[in-house]
Amino acid sequence: MMKIGIAGGIGSGKSYVCARIRQRGFEVYDCDSAAKRLIRTDPDIRRQLTALIGPDAYTQEGQLNKAVVARFLLASDANSAAIDAIVHPAVFRDFEASGLQWLESAIMYESGISRLMDRVIVVTAPLEVRIRRVMQRDSISRTQVLAWMGKQLPQEEVVARADFELVNDGEADIEQQLNNIIEQCNKPF
Repeated sequence: MMKIGIAGGIGSGKSYVCARIRQRGFEVYDCDSAAKRLIRTDPDIRRQLTALIGPDAYTQEGQLNKAVVARFLLASDANSAAIDAIVHPAVFRDFEASGLQWLESAIMYESGISRLMDRVIVVTAPLEVRIRRVMQRDSISRTQVLAWMGKQLPQEEVVARADFELVNDGEADIEQQLNNIIEQCNKPF
């Protein structure tokens, strides 16, 4: 079965496009939700994060101590990479075990999960549209949105790596674009 990834930066509308894909009867694996679930439930991740961050990584009740983890994560790029080295492989294994065809990831290329995909679709939107969407959705400032965007690969770089671009600017026909992309994905490569 062909594996198809949905990528795109913050505010591009990946979740909206994935909802449209789900309406077509396809289940979409959400890497962000899976990572959060695995961090809460996977004993191996818990053991590794505790060894890396310290005994305060989880509360006595077994919940992730988000403040402690965030402090560790933001302290250095090396700390962030160390957490990624624990969580990303677990998400990859979980996706492979899921048997699903479609996967959504904001960090498709940064995480390396793109290696598991046969095709990647990048959802794009103009910068100002993306900024406005995130400001409205998360009630944060333009400066905060731009800082967040600065931590992701530039949209142009993701487009250059992807197999397909799906424009989600609020005017383009999402359904027609999906029809065309799905048709192309069903052709032999």
